[in-house]
Formats: sequence, C-alpha cells, structure tokens
Amino acid sequence: MVRLSLFVFICLTFNCLQAQTLRSPNGMLRLQIQRSPALSWQLFLRDMPLTLSAPLNMTIEGVGTLGNNPIVLKTDSSSVRRTVTPDVRQKSAVIEESYNELILRCQGDWGVIFRAYNEGVAYRFFTELKTGEVRVTGETCTFRPAICKTVYFPEEEGFYSHNERIFLPLAPAEIHENRLASLPLLVELEGGVKVLVTETDLQDYPGLWMHGSKGKNGNLIGTLPYYPKTTVRTSNRDIQPVDRDYFLAKTKGTRSYPWRLFLVAERDMDLLVNQMPWLLAEPSRLKNTEWIRPGKVAWDWWNNLNLEGVNFRTGVNTETYKYFVDFAAENGLEYIVLDEGWSGTGNLMLHSGVDMDGLAAYAKSKNVGLILWATWVAIDLQFEMILPYLKKWDIKGLKIDFMQRDDQEMVQFYWRMAEKCANNQLLLDYHGAYKPSGLQRTWPNVISFEGVYGLEQAKWDKDKKIDAEHNVTIPFTRQVAGPMDYTPGAMLNYQKADWSPSFNRPASMGTRCHELAKYVVFESPLQMLSDSPTNYKKEPECLQFLSKVPAVWDKTVPIAGKIGDYVAIARQAANGLWYIGAMGDWTGWNLTIDTRFLPAGEYEMETFEDGVNADRNAQDYKRRVTRIKSGDVIAASMAPGGGFVAVLRKL
Repeated sequence: MVRLSLFVFICLTFNCLQAQTLRSPNGMLRLQIQRSPALSWQLFLRDMPLTLSAPLNMTIEGVGTLGNNPIVLKTDSSSVRRTVTPDVRQKSAVIEESYNELILRCQGDWGVIFRAYNEGVAYRFFTELKTGEVRVTGETCTFRPAICKTVYFPEEEGFYSHNERIFLPLAPAEIHENRLASLPLLVELEGGVKVLVTETDLQDYPGLWMHGSKGKNGNLIGTLPYYPKTTVRTSNRDIQPVDRDYFLAKTKGTRSYPWRLFLVAERDMDLLVNQMPWLLAEPSRLKNTEWIRPGKVAWDWWNNLNLEGVNFRTGVNTETYKYFVDFAAENGLEYIVLDEGWSGTGNLMLHSGVDMDGLAAYAKSKNVGLILWATWVAIDLQFEMILPYLKKWDIKGLKIDFMQRDDQEMVQFYWRMAEKCANNQLLLDYHGAYKPSGLQRTWPNVISFEGVYGLEQAKWDKDKKIDAEHNVTIPFTRQVAGPMDYTPGAMLNYQKADWSPSFNRPASMGTRCHELAKYVVFESPLQMLSDSPTNYKKEPECLQFLSKVPAVWDKTVPIAGKIGDYVAIARQAANGLWYIGAMGDWTGWNLTIDTRFLPAGEYEMETFEDGVNADRNAQDYKRRVTRIKSGDVIAASMAPGGGFVAVLRKL
C-alpha cells in the first residue's frame, strides 16, 4: 500500500512537471503549456477550452528542432502592471499594460516566453546560441479551435501580394490545406467568442501566414515565405521572387523571434481597443519624437487631380499642386501628397513636370508639409542620392509603395528604410504593404500602413466588394493589427445598386454619413482626404467637419459592434472634444448610444445623420445641433450602408 501511494505520488509529480499553467491577471484566461513529449499549448476561458492542444516548434540548421522533447533547465515567472505612453496616440494617450509571464529556459541555449493578458495570450521563441549566424529552416505555429463556427479568412493567391483582401466568413468545412490567408485573421468559436490571430515584433524574419488543414475542421496551420533565392525585376516598380531557398531566415544566433498572438474577445467591440500588437512590439528606439507630426492630408491620386473652375490645365504640374497646397492651408490640413507622376517612377531624380524648388518654397510659405510617393525599388537604390533634395525641399515624409512581400529580405528593407527616415526626420507611410507587425512602435515615424482593401478599389472594383459590409468588418480584423491607410473621404456617395467603379471620377458605396464616420472609426495617424478640393468645397458642412476631426486620439471607448453588421465607437480628442462614429452594413440599423462615458455635465451635440431619403440618394444627410447631458441615451438611426457622427462640446 505504501509502495503504491509512493508510485502514484511520483507519477503525479512527474505529470505536473511536464505541464505548467499561466493565467491572465483577472484569472479568466488560462494557458496550459505541455512539455512532453513536445511543447504544446492549450487555451481556456473560464476553464472552458477555446482550443485543443497545439504544437509549437522551430527548426534551426545544425541545432535541431526546438520544442521536441525539451529539457527545461529553469522556469522564470513574473507579473507586470504599468502604464505606457505611446509616441503616436493612435487610440489613446496612455495605455494600461497588465500581464503574467512564464519563461522556459531549455537545454541547448534556447527557450520560449509565454504571456497572458486579460485580452489574450502570446508566445515567442528565443535563442542564445554561441554561433554568430544561424539558418532557421522551419517553424510550427498552429491554431486548433475547440469548436470552430466561422473563420474570417483574408484569402490570398500566394506570398506575392499587396495584402488587400476581403475577410471571407467561411465555415470550417470550406477551409482546406490549399487555401492560404495572410494575417490577421479572426476565428469565431461556439458561443460567439472571437480569437484574432496575428504577430508582432516582426524583425529580421519572414511574416506568418496560415492555411487550412486536410480535416477541414477549422484548424489553421502556419506557413512562412522562404528566403528568395532568385528574383526577377518585372517592371520599374516590381521585383518578384521566382525561386526560394531552403531556409526561412539567416539571422543572429542570439535573438528573440516574433510574438505569435491570440487575442480573445467575448464581445466583438472589445477587439476595437485591444492594444496587444503594439504592447508586445519593441519599444521606440527614438529619443526625440517631437518632430513626428500626425495629421491629415490632401491627396491627389484618388481624385485623379480633377479640379473645376481653374484657369490652368489640371494634372501632375506645379499649378495643380499649388492649388492643393492652398486647399490644405485654408482648411488646416497638415500635408499634401505628391503621388505617382511627380518624378520618374524608376528614377526619382526626374521631375520635369513639377518645379519642385518653387513648389517647396510655396508650400513652406503656407505651412503645409509635402509628402512624396516612391516605389520601394527606386527609393532603396536612390535614397542617398535624393536625400540632399529632400532636405532642400523640406520634405516631411515618404509614401513608399509596391513591396508586395514579407519574406526576410523585404522585412529587412522595411526596418532599414524606417531607420534611415527616422535619422532624417521623415515620416513613412507604407503602401503595397504587409500588415502592421510592431514596426510602428519601434520606429514611430512609420506612421501608417496600407495592407487593407481600401477606397482606391472604388476605381476598379467591378464586383462591388469595397462596400459597407466590408467597412464594418475591418475594424474588428485588419485594424486590430495597427493603423490602416484606407484613404476615406469620398463626397460622391451611392447606394450599392447605383454604384459603379470609375477611375477618373470615383465614388464610394454607402451614405455620406457612412463616409464621414470612417474618420472616427478608422485609425490612421496620417489620415487622407481623398476627394478633389472641388468636391469638398461644394460640401462646406462636411468640409468643416473633416478639417477639424483629429487623426490621433487621447481616449477610445467602444460602444457597440458586431463584425460585418455595425460598429460604434467614441473617441476623445486632445482639445477635449468627444466624437462618436457609427457605421452599418446594408441592413439599416437603429442603435442606441449610452453616453455615460462622457464626464459629467452638459454638452452641445452636433450630429450628421442619414437623411430620410438616404436609402435612395446616399448623399442625403441632415446636420443638427442639440444639447444633451452625460448619461443621456441618443439614437443613431442608419439607412442601408449608413452612418452617424456626433461631435460633443462640453458647455
């Protein structure tokens, strides 16, 4: 009997040593980490399984597979409670951070760090290998939902992509091993719990993608682009891999690898304020960030430089850009963009259509900053050559385009260019880009990213995918990863049946108020006014709103949300004003908004609401000014494809 009890005790002790538990600070999430026979993890919410056990490992040439039969030499545990102040206030001026951490240090000079937040969990590998350089040849990252209901799947055709995708709501049975998705992607579990899968602190390593499994059960299997062995330059803007090597990355033997993130939300609207992708990135490397100036931009390309009532031929020329400068100055916009055409696409030193010296002096006299578009191919080759001109013209930033990759070589370009631009006080807006993966925290001059199916699609989207349902999906998916340069601002608005794409005179689907609400709901510290100055001047009430709405925020409060249906959010500006933005799909919604988030007192409330005929004429809206008290409930009635905006000034 004594021997049997001792045997049971030894077995229980052995099992406990092979599994460890990490809980979130509020105790709601539990991460179960299994160490034998291989590393795996399982996630629970209130002790109900969200996932099945999933393996994690990494293979390094000459070292082996880290995670198979690990021998744990030491475990370290810690808890962190602090506030963090971001250099660029995308969502808020202060961020609360609270997590519990577990570090497994394993034989062979490697380990894994696990963190549990109230908002989700994350893990990352690290190595402390004595060799100077190693080659990572594989990584296993899987997500195995316990009971999968729907996957919002940004399907891709391959690794060469702008990552501008619709989030397809697919049943598990529809996702097989040949269907590929970029990140982030969102999984809906039984009971409505959502888990968003993404990564952050992506440095010197390829980006993570996912595909389905043979079982078609909702299991998602990570995959990464291998290092490009051979590339072909197919145009003056595109360099495409045609053959890939056998390794993912050649990198330092001592380093940390990207975080694998699994963000958990019991309410869809909680995703709107989840800060884990930013918090888990490397902190800023910049000592001086005072020169980083978020703001709004008058953009030329989307409206095809169309102007009315002028006495010059519009196009990529000095007179047209001076007009854009005047428009920006008159309306307090910080910048204008000179998009494709201001220089040679393949040679930034050619700019015969624009008197850059004269334009730069004119813009400076009006206190309007210039941002220049460039392909990544041209700027990578010519940065040092054009830098003296950028300084001479007092250029404030670069919009770099057409990267279309996130293999290690391209990720290195992003970081190399971010550092070069930071050293020369240049903002960066990456287009043709992969999703935000922490770079914007480490180099806060990287102020926005595209990597989103945005309003430019209105110029050619024959399938009408750039619609209201898409617009109320991306706040819960793509935007969670970081800022998105969707480029809103259309003053020509149509219901879906009436809309068609146009390159020269593009318009948006959805109501005027739907379009205005994008400036509150969508996050980009460099926010575009994409339409023509002519169209804005025809709409003085809307222009007044757009000229004042901030591009960064001191506080964000989620109000309501259901992915693909509707979203409502409140934000406070640095000047104390509160803004409410709501958007809906094609159903039409009547939302009630409880204003208890407002500090106590009385407020003047200016609203932009869908007009009574907005279901027929999407440009129909009404502006009203009323008074409310904190705690009042206000109604946001939205037409199909509709929206609602409120600006609240404390009396």
